[in-house]
Formats: sequence, structure tokens, C-alpha cells
Amino acid sequence: MDLYDGSIISYVVGRSNNNKLVFKTLDQAISRLDGEQPLIHSDRGFQYTSHGFKRRIDKTEMTHSMSRVGKCIDNGPMESFWGTLKCEKYYLHRYHTFNELSKAIDDYIYFYNNERYQERLSGLSPAEYRAKAA
Repeated sequence: MDLYDGSIISYVVGRSNNNKLVFKTLDQAISRLDGEQPLIHSDRGFQYTSHGFKRRIDKTEMTHSMSRVGKCIDNGPMESFWGTLKCEKYYLHRYHTFNELSKAIDDYIYFYNNERYQERLSGLSPAEYRAKAA
């Protein structure tokens, strides 16, 4: 999530939460960087404290921000997004296959980035807010 406009800039859906999934998501985000060296927030999960994750962060010269145990402030915006996705999409439907769920997540993130208006962005979607600023 880009905290400037709240847009989701990378995500990978997988059947298990593991290093491979996190690395693919991070690599996807890194590929979108244009010489930028953003601050990256995460929780203290094993994926984010691994040597492989640290090497990727160091290679791109990002700064990793991780709160103390029990203090999840850094990852709050992302946790809030997942809560919103669950309430607005996941809990309202029944998914019979992984592919159905994956497609629903893709559709929701497109909607969230391009069509879902947000009060904190003066009633604009993340894409509209970024376009207006440019």
C-alpha cells in the first residue's frame, strides 16, 4: 500500500503465507520503483524478519520500519485495508474454489484503487487523487 493515496501497489495471492509469497509481492512492488527508496512498513512476522527479506530491502536501499512486539502501529493502514476487503467483499460471498477467491480479490483491488471513493482523499478514489496531484 502506498500511504500517499492508499492505493494497493502490489499483491500476490497464494495458498499459504510464506517467504515465497512475501518475496514475490515485494519484488512486484520493487519493479514499480522509479529510483525511489521508500520506507516499507511491516509487522514482525517471520517473513519480514528473515535474512532474505532484509537482503531485498538493503539491495533497493529501502528503509524498513517495524514496530515493537505488541505495538502494530507501522502496519495499521494495511491491517485496516484487509479488514475493509473482508467486510466489503469476502464475508458477503461464498467462494467454492481458490480461483474464484483470487478473481474476487483482483476485482476488489481494482475497484478499491480506481472506483472506491475515500473520505480522506476528498471523496476521490486513490487513482483519481494521484492523477489530480500530477
